[in-house]
Formats: sequence, C-alpha cells, structure tokens
Amino acid sequence: MQRFDRYVLSQLMVLFGFFALVLVSVYWVNRAVVLFDRLIADGHSALVVLEFTLLSLPAVIALVLPLSVFAAAVYVTNRLSGDSELTVVQATGYSPWRLARPYLIFGVFIAFLMAVLTNILVPQAMQQLRDREQELSGSLSAALLREGTFLHPTSGITFYIREITVQGELRDVLLSDRRQADRATTYTAERAYLLRDDEGPKMVMLAGMAQTMDLDKQRLSTTNFADFTYDLSGLISTGRTRSQKTDAIPTLQLLSDPAAIEAINGDTRGEVLEEAHSRIQGPLLCVVAALIGYAALMIGGFSRFGVTKQIVFAIFLLVLVKVVESAAAPVVVANAALWPLIYAPSLVGSLMVWGLLWQAARPFRPRRRAQVTEATV
Repeated sequence: MQRFDRYVLSQLMVLFGFFALVLVSVYWVNRAVVLFDRLIADGHSALVVLEFTLLSLPAVIALVLPLSVFAAAVYVTNRLSGDSELTVVQATGYSPWRLARPYLIFGVFIAFLMAVLTNILVPQAMQQLRDREQELSGSLSAALLREGTFLHPTSGITFYIREITVQGELRDVLLSDRRQADRATTYTAERAYLLRDDEGPKMVMLAGMAQTMDLDKQRLSTTNFADFTYDLSGLISTGRTRSQKTDAIPTLQLLSDPAAIEAINGDTRGEVLEEAHSRIQGPLLCVVAALIGYAALMIGGFSRFGVTKQIVFAIFLLVLVKVVESAAAPVVVANAALWPLIYAPSLVGSLMVWGLLWQAARPFRPRRRAQVTEATV
C-alpha cells in the first residue's frame, strides 16, 4: 500500500507541475502585456519591463497554486477511477479515508511551498517592486528624453525635443508652461541640457526665447536669452520617501504590531489583519483543494460512463469555498475583531471533505422492499 501511495503522489506532483506551468504562463503573460504597454509608453526599456514582470512572478504563482492543486487532484483521481485502479485497491479492504493519505501529503507539501511564497518571497518581491517604481517615477530620461513627441509630464506643461545627440545635447526644445491661470509662457531654445544638483533636476536652455502671454490684458511679451535655467523639480518626482505598502511588510510585523502599521500607512487595522491572516489561509486552502478534488470523485463509485458529474460537483464545491473567502474578507476589513473569519473557507472546505469521505465510506443504499409471496393453494 505504501508503494501505491508513492505511485499516486508521483502522479499528483507531475500533473501539478503541468497545470501550474500552464496557469502561471497564462496569468503571467497577461500581466506582462499590461506592464509592457504601461512601461514602454512611459519611455522605459525592455529590460525594465522584464525586471518588473519577474518581480510580479511570485504573486502570480501564489495566486494559481490552489487551482493547480485542485486540477491535479481531480485529474489523477479521474484517471485512477477510469483505469479501475481505485476499484481494485478498495476491493482489498482499504477505505476512502485511507486512500486520501497521498492527497493529504501532497496538499501539505504544496501548502509549505505556498507558505514560503506568501510570507517570504511575495513581500520581498513587492517591496523591491515598489522601490523600483519609486526610482522610475523620478527618472528624467523616461519622463522627458523622447525625440519627436509632445510630452505632458504634468497638467499645464507641454515639452518637445526634436533631436537628442549622442553627447546628451537636446536640440530645438519647446517648453510650454500654462500652469498659471492668468498667463502662459512658452520657451524655445536651439540647444538645452538636463542637469541635476542638490536642489533637484534643472534644464539649461541656450540661445532661446521666452514668450509670455498675459491672458487678462491680451498682451504678448518676448525675451531673448543666451542661457536660461528652468527648474524641473515641480514636473518630475524626485523619489521622496513613501510609506511602505501593506503587501510588502513581513507577516510577523503585520501580526505583532498592526497599530504601528495602521498609523504609518493609513490602512485600517482590519486591512492589516486581513492581509496577514490571508497569507496563512492561502496555504491551508491548498490542502483543502487537494482533498476536495479527491473526495468529490469518490462518492460516485465506478461507472463506465465516467465521473463527469462528480467533476462538475467538485468544481462547484471549490467555487463555493472561494465565495466564502470573498465574503469573509470585507467583513474582516470592516471589523478587525472578526479576523478568525479569514479561516472560514478552510473550515467549510474541511467539513465538505469530511462529509464526502463519510458518504464514500458508507454509501447510501435504499432498503429493499421485502418481497411478499403468497402461497396459492
């Protein structure tokens, strides 16, 4: 029987790897397309897009692991049932409770991997992702250095560069500043340079002209200049320190001092506790998903027509567990004292598994009506 357990466990791991690879690829490609459109449109290179997609990978893996576990359990159980292997093993006297052991071991192993992801790798990746986003938000090259394009780095500002030389010289520059309600100023220059000092980024324009339009008096004044320095600190974020997001904070810190995080981030205590306990609930859901996928297919017994109804029923049960999960999260966010409700999906799923295995071990059989025969004389 231990050899049979190893056989089932090996099948589960192989199918889990396949389904996880497929689902991660689908989710990851969708995420990469969104990041590609956003980052490339902002002027960032393909290497930055690749870096961001890699940093988002742990969160994508954590999202699809429970689904992959469930799909592997359903597929393996269906194949064992179709090949009559489960029927043969049950005929030797082993109950559905005993046959659930490789599924339980499989679920616990994947839950351990999920716990490492949700509590260690995902927060670290999210923190690094936030840091890179903050660095890129203050990038002069990404925000302004784009040839032949009218840029609008902030409301009321239009910036244009005809050409950027290899030496970093900007040629034929136009800068329109309409942030003041009563006047609009347009700067043009033959050449310009972007500089950065202790006070922030600046642009030095050479051989240019400033045209100021007084909108109230409808009067235009022009000024020619040999060189002019324009402060860009109001146009580009310089990477000021921001509060740390809750999804990037370690789990132990979320659980040990939610009041401090609430004061720093502005998140409610319910949001902090919901994030912390969801990282623990996720691995537990992997165990529940594996057992639901197995137990739901055990209640039908062997049939030449397959177990299609049981597979649909298993999917329905998993959807029901996810509905409970979706319903519990807003309640905890609204009232932090109800944080144990985060574990309601695992509890509901465990009760489902217990009921299904009990039914599979003691199937319902209607009583046969006694046949009454009358003696005829």
